[in-house]
Amino acid sequence: MLHKKKRYQANKLHKRLRRLVGTAIADFNMIEAGDIVMVCLSGGKDSYVLLDILMHLREHAPLQFELVAVNLDQKQPGFPEDVLPTYLSEIGVPFRIVEQDTYSIVKRVLAEGKTTCSLCSRLRRGILYRVASELGATKIALGHHRDDILETLFLNMFYGGKLKAMPPKLVSDNGQHMVIRPLAYCKEKDIAAYAQNAVFPIIPCNLCGSQPNLQRQVIKEMLQQWDKRFPGRLETMFRSIQNVQLSHLADTSGFDFKGLKTQEAPFINGDKAFDEEVFDRPFEDIMASFAENNVN
Repeated sequence: MLHKKKRYQANKLHKRLRRLVGTAIADFNMIEAGDIVMVCLSGGKDSYVLLDILMHLREHAPLQFELVAVNLDQKQPGFPEDVLPTYLSEIGVPFRIVEQDTYSIVKRVLAEGKTTCSLCSRLRRGILYRVASELGATKIALGHHRDDILETLFLNMFYGGKLKAMPPKLVSDNGQHMVIRPLAYCKEKDIAAYAQNAVFPIIPCNLCGSQPNLQRQVIKEMLQQWDKRFPGRLETMFRSIQNVQLSHLADTSGFDFKGLKTQEAPFINGDKAFDEEVFDRPFEDIMASFAENNVN
C-alpha cells in the first residue's frame, strides 16, 4: 500500500511539473515549430529535470521541435567525464560535450576566498552562445526555476539597488540568441523530488557549491525560512513580478511622473490601485456598509 501511494504521489508530481512547464512555454511562446532547442545540461538536478520534461513534451506536443543536450566540461578536478555521455547515450538524446578549462581561468584570475559564480557564469555563457551558433540552435534552454528567479529579485534589491529578476525569456545582448527558462513556474523542492524519483546521476559542482557565505545562499535560506513560516508567501511574491504597476513605483524612466496631470475622467492608475491591494473587497462596498451601520 505504501509503495502504491508513493507511486501515485510521484505521478502526480510529474504531471504537475509537466503542466507548469507547458504553461510557461505557452505563456512566453518559448518554443515554436521547427525549433532546435539546446538544453544546457550541467549534471545538476535542475537541468536533468528540464531535459526529461522537454523530452516528454516533444513526444506529446502538437508542434515539432528538436532537442540537443550540451554539457560544458569545465575541467574541475574530479569531474566524472563518463557520467553524462553514458546517460545521454542511454536515453537517445543527441548531445555534445564541450571541453573548456574555465576552472583554471577562474582560479587564476580571482583571489583566494573570492566568490567565483559571476566570472564562471560569464565565461560559461560566452562558450554556450558559441556552441549554439555552431549547432544552429534557435533556443537555449536553461534550468533556472521559480526559486532562482525570486532569489535573483532579492539579490538585485539588496545588493544591486535594482528591481530586476531573471526573465523566463530573453534575447542575448548581441541579439543573436534566445534564452528560455521553461522551469520558471516550478518550485525547487518539487524539482528535487522529481529528480530523486527519477534517480538521475547527479554531478555536484565543486567549484562554487562549497563556497561559504555566498550572497545567493543567504537569500535562499531567507526564502526557505519564509516558505516554512508563511506558506504561500513565495507564490504571492512570484505573482507580484507578473503584476507590475509602474505608476506605483518610483522609476521616472518607466512612468511619466513629470507629465502626470489631473483629468476629468477616472484615472486607472490612481489611488484605487493601492486600495485593491489592501482590501479584500471594493472600497465603495466597505464605505457603504460603514454608512449603513452608523445611521443616526
